[in-house]
Amino acid sequence: MDHAEAEVRLLDAADELFYERGVQAVGMDQVRARSGVSLKRLYQVYPSKSELLLACLERRDRRWRARLAEYADGRPEGVERVLAVYDWLYEWFCEPDFRGCAFINSFGELGAVDPAVADTVRAHKSAFHDYLAGLVAAAGAPGETAGPLVLLAEGAMTAAAISGSPEPARQARQGAAQLLAAR
Repeated sequence: MDHAEAEVRLLDAADELFYERGVQAVGMDQVRARSGVSLKRLYQVYPSKSELLLACLERRDRRWRARLAEYADGRPEGVERVLAVYDWLYEWFCEPDFRGCAFINSFGELGAVDPAVADTVRAHKSAFHDYLAGLVAAAGAPGETAGPLVLLAEGAMTAAAISGSPEPARQARQGAAQLLAAR
């Protein structure tokens, strides 16, 4: 198995396990077993669990933002694109393996003790804010609307994970529509 294949297999296995069980509950031997990559190769590719987690988060960030943009950017321009963010969240929350936001989960577990994890999570959340702010600007809404809209989305992520229901996305969408109509 070459380096690239080992890397993909390790990222796939670790991402699934970390998201499913939590970072601290998963050992490197579990990642090895799930991936089929030898422990020696695992440590050659990712010398530490922290490096593996950061690689998982960075890949997840790229995929998450691409999926959101593909969905929202496919909607009519203006307010509908902003509201499409919440429709996309609803679809995400309906996925059978939805366990909340991996970034919020990782920050909750390790943000206080691993500055690199905290920085990676902050970068992801900042990129989400910037994307939503761009949609808000394109819709002609006031720039200061972006912050509350992000908080509605972030709150929906947490509430959906805790409640096990996708409905917080619908409630956040309703709040976003009210906020945008009030401009």
